[in-house]
Amino acid sequence: MTHLSRLFTCLLLFTLAACSTLYYSGLEKIGIPKRDVLVHRVEKARDTQEETKEQFKSALEHFTAVTNFKGGDLEAVYNKLNDEYEASLAKANEVSVRIADIEDVSHALFDEWRQEITQYSNASLKRSSEQKLLATQAHYQQLITTMKNAESKIKPVLTVFKDQVMFLKHNLNAQAIASLKGELGTLQSDISSLISSMEKSINEANTFIKTMEKK
Repeated sequence: MTHLSRLFTCLLLFTLAACSTLYYSGLEKIGIPKRDVLVHRVEKARDTQEETKEQFKSALEHFTAVTNFKGGDLEAVYNKLNDEYEASLAKANEVSVRIADIEDVSHALFDEWRQEITQYSNASLKRSSEQKLLATQAHYQQLITTMKNAESKIKPVLTVFKDQVMFLKHNLNAQAIASLKGELGTLQSDISSLISSMEKSINEANTFIKTMEKK
């Protein structure tokens, strides 16, 4: 990376950070604290993961159906399978955006919390707030780690899916169908692992939301 590129990147990150600060400040002025924003974004990420889980289930069903192709319009079969791939890719990108949104507001929330702790004059209240911050950060870290673990399982599935969809496009014959059959077991295993991780992440999000709502 050149000096100019590094400078541009730093300026971009500074601008984004400044925009986020102004955005959260604006929300707080109308009565929406960062804590509520964090909970809302975790809810959105949870819902997106649920939708993503269902989309990959649908994609696997269509992939399996293609391997049982007995004759007919193979191009139409390809178009449907490609639609499933594109829908899966869109959901995968949405998951990444949701996670990034959570990380953004969590950094702002925890930074503010740490700064405000230094303003306490009462030692007992300060200690209590510090303990709550540490507990919340630990629970948050568990949540974001689980979410990212689920996210990491998406790419291998998409890689196999994309290769097979392109191969089908370029051939549209029995050889392409045979190739799909050869990868079916891998996709079934990978999607099963992905769905399991998504469900774990969804459950973790629900627990985190309930905990935050009690505080």
